[in-house]
Amino acid sequence: MNISWDEITEDNLSYIDKVFNLYDLVFPLVVREPHTIFFNGLHYARYRKPNNFRFVIGFEGEELISFATGHYLEEVNSGFIVYIATNPLVRSKGIGSKTLAKMEELFNKDAIAAGNTSLNAIILETETQDLVHTKEEKDNCEKRNEFYKRNAFTKSQGISYLQPPLHNEDEAVPLNLFIKNLQKNENSIEDIKKIIQAIYKEKYYFVNGIDKEVLNNCLLKMEMDQKLI
Repeated sequence: MNISWDEITEDNLSYIDKVFNLYDLVFPLVVREPHTIFFNGLHYARYRKPNNFRFVIGFEGEELISFATGHYLEEVNSGFIVYIATNPLVRSKGIGSKTLAKMEELFNKDAIAAGNTSLNAIILETETQDLVHTKEEKDNCEKRNEFYKRNAFTKSQGISYLQPPLHNEDEAVPLNLFIKNLQKNENSIEDIKKIIQAIYKEKYYFVNGIDKEVLNNCLLKMEMDQKLI
């Protein structure tokens, strides 16, 4: 399959409606952020350099077949993938793996632009088995976990990770963290804590605008002593 890649930026919003249609179709409401958060991320990419926000879209001909969003976190020289999705009409053609590889390529460019020789790691959140209720949801959860494992991601151990509430009335959500280590040395617990701190600051504070105290309370529940800011 020949995939042509493009990026959505503040200056290139041509395909944003198509992407939002796919986003709303693929992700359930409980994990969907408002569309305005994507625009916040695009604006963030202008003023938080060398941190960055990547919004990648993949096409086969004229058909949108995938997209992914994520942040390059300069403080820990790592990439954080927020969303990755493939068009349900064209799944099982290796599109997801190719989209992950494209994000890694772009994160690596960000790492070099920030003065590093290469990227340290890529991290992402996934739901735990405790969050699924039906057999279909369980099967989908297992498939996602196996997909990430096939793409060299491993489940982080030693930290009971919490995703902060995406909506004001929600509670923090226990999730798994999957990490792809791109260096010879494995990430220690302290390394992972620093990555979580960076995710909370750059993504959930600066882009999502979640209150500092809410974020600090989540960090405290994860037994992290250092506050966000």
